[in-house]
Amino acid sequence: MRRVVITGAGTVNALAQDVPGTWAAMAAGRSAIGVLEFPDVERLSIRIGAQVRDWRPEDHLDRTRLSLYDRFTQFALVAGAEAMAQAGLTAAPGDATRWGAVIGTAGGGNGTVNEAFRAVFAEGRNRVHPFTVPRLMNNAAASHLSMQWGLTGPVFSVATACSSSNHAIGLAFQMIRAGMADGMLAGGAEAMLNFGGLKAWEGLRVMSPDGCHPFSLGRNGMVQGEGAGVFVLEERDAALARGATILAEVRGFCMTSDAGDIVMPSAEGAARTIGGALADAGVTPADVGYVNAHGTGTAANDRCEAAAIHAVFGARAEQVPVSSTKAMHGHCIGATGAIELLACIMALRDGVIAPTIGYEAPDPDCRLDVVPNAARQAPVEVAISNAFAFGGLNAVLVLSAG
Repeated sequence: MRRVVITGAGTVNALAQDVPGTWAAMAAGRSAIGVLEFPDVERLSIRIGAQVRDWRPEDHLDRTRLSLYDRFTQFALVAGAEAMAQAGLTAAPGDATRWGAVIGTAGGGNGTVNEAFRAVFAEGRNRVHPFTVPRLMNNAAASHLSMQWGLTGPVFSVATACSSSNHAIGLAFQMIRAGMADGMLAGGAEAMLNFGGLKAWEGLRVMSPDGCHPFSLGRNGMVQGEGAGVFVLEERDAALARGATILAEVRGFCMTSDAGDIVMPSAEGAARTIGGALADAGVTPADVGYVNAHGTGTAANDRCEAAAIHAVFGARAEQVPVSSTKAMHGHCIGATGAIELLACIMALRDGVIAPTIGYEAPDPDCRLDVVPNAARQAPVEVAISNAFAFGGLNAVLVLSAG
């Protein structure tokens, strides 16, 4: 089977609107969580989040086409353009029918849905925007990326809640490895920070009113973010032949289902997925130098994930560096795995392990080396990225230095 590498990365998130800025913020341990600003926020009991501030889509995208793009699609297009530029591409190299795009998203055009509901129910209008359907559909970001870059191979979206972008990247990896495609744009995009989106999340009672503290004793919930991460994945030999710089190699992937509870995580399911990804990559737990945890900051998730890491890593579980970057950029739901993959690439390329900020006190149920509050310099040859979603859907990626 063919080897698959990442040659381009792009992002828009609350930390920064590009990859270099995001890496700098992660290395500095900076939090982008703050007071939310949007209509009717005062009606919410949760009023904090990791919002992309000063977003001016007209600075990046064709003004004549902005009416077609929900905020999540805007994020994906800008991240995709950065990824293609870093990969040194202005179009798909070679046969465009062998290149495609797969983008994960949980809410799709949630902002468009919120606007349409407001127009019809709150303002009593009888019409909504004529592009409401093409803006809200989950495949909009993937479709517009294909149109922007002329990708006529496999293009689709993945919706598996908080694992969406890990599933998207993993599926792209599998298609290239198996010979179904030569290259893919893959990642995730999400923009649910609006009144309707957060009011729904409030109902679950998993949101923190004051901050995200993954793995820390006394943590009280997650904080939602927004943004996108998009990567260029391609077959290694072709990438080297055209002189591309390799950011990392995707070595393995596993996806499983807990088949248990719709919201409660499973330590057994998480452990089975981590183990499966390592086996697919042909590496052992002893080879892993960094784990980017799902680490949402909820009591149940962090406890179950810690148990899963202990089950896989055994006696080494408390020595391998594990961090959750969600305390910096928020839980970006369908985009979160893609944004967190940047932390894995930073560890592999620069030897900088992003910290778990907001860590206040050790929890005996989460006995891990969580890289508390400050980044750590350490060589990393293999990194893994965990994603465990509502619905019991798990997806883990394994990467190595390019």
